Amino acid sequence: AAVRLLPFGRGPAYLVLAVGVWLGLHAAGVHPTLAGVAVALLVPVFEPRRRDVEQVEGLARAFRQSPNPRFAAAATRSLRESISPNERLQTAIAPFVAFVVLPLFALANAGVRLDGPMLAAAWRSPLTWAVVLGLVVGKLVSITGATALVQRLGWGRLAPGLTVGRVAGGAALSGIGFTISLLMVDIALPDEQAAAQARVGVLAASVLAFGLGTLAFRLLDRYRPVTPVGHRLLRDVDPTRDHVRGRLDAPHVLVEYGDFECPFCSRATGSVDELRTELDGDLLWVFRHLPLTRVHPHAVLAARAAEAAHLQGRFFEYGPLLFARHDRLEREDLLAYAADLRLDVERFEIDLDSAEVARRVQDDLDDADLMDLSSTPTFFVDGVRHVGPWDAASLAAALRG
Repeated sequence: AAVRLLPFGRGPAYLVLAVGVWLGLHAAGVHPTLAGVAVALLVPVFEPRRRDVEQVEGLARAFRQSPNPRFAAAATRSLRESISPNERLQTAIAPFVAFVVLPLFALANAGVRLDGPMLAAAWRSPLTWAVVLGLVVGKLVSITGATALVQRLGWGRLAPGLTVGRVAGGAALSGIGFTISLLMVDIALPDEQAAAQARVGVLAASVLAFGLGTLAFRLLDRYRPVTPVGHRLLRDVDPTRDHVRGRLDAPHVLVEYGDFECPFCSRATGSVDELRTELDGDLLWVFRHLPLTRVHPHAVLAARAAEAAHLQGRFFEYGPLLFARHDRLEREDLLAYAADLRLDVERFEIDLDSAEVARRVQDDLDDADLMDLSSTPTFFVDGVRHVGPWDAASLAAALRG
């Protein structure tokens, strides 16, 4: 508990204490795995808090305006501390666990001699090759085939950026069988000689699966490179469905995915207004919903409220109110804003809770999910995702190419 009071450096402190607890339990004769479970439960995990995210953004802006070591250190420390110690520890130790701890654990518990006579016997054993075929070929065919079948029959769809070819590469790697495969050998084969040959098969299959998977991904990267997810706008603008402002035949289209509770989106509104004024009739602006529920608990309700206002023809009057008051988005506030605009509040409240409005917001969320969008505001300039500052000058430069 005292570690939480540290102003910074909590991650390393938790790591040192965890190692100490592990060594202490090991010396006491208690299985140290229990220490790992206990430490994982005690190290705090939490969602990033808005004030921490805004502090990071402010420090990053300060560094951009005046690059110096003090601002760089402050921004780095603030960014690191905005993520929970639990998540930081997981990320920090993941390579060591994957490439050192797990392989050593598997080999130490394999219980098989890898000498000449054993390898020769395993080479001649049908059981060894059955294990190899099951892990290397069986998993490759079953996982890839099942995925392709489900996709072909329309029962599901692949995640953004994922193809059947890349699923096949992952399926090949799934033939790497350590802990569970070796455990199953002990359960299924009471004969020690047969079990030893099967363990050699598991280890051989792991090497072959690693090589096959690595080769598959290298070939895919060379001949079928991945198109960056979300690089291009997934769904074309539909004036009958989307919220649009400007000439439909304008030479430039700016699509914004936004969140009414996001303070950055609120600031971006001014940039968009300035840009529309500068480009006059040469810009069509489109707004789509991307409520970030992880950090903005009122975002979905606010998006539905904007859609309820749209059903009374006042989306572009109601939306700016939400942005201007992004820190006051309780249900009572949303109803009060509707009354301020002299909307039919009774109808507004019915629409706010309707399935039609909920589906409309979810449709935009589904598009954003398929493009793997996770931050707001996100802009698409003439169908291509804009990366970089979103002030009016930067967006205008991107639109003009």
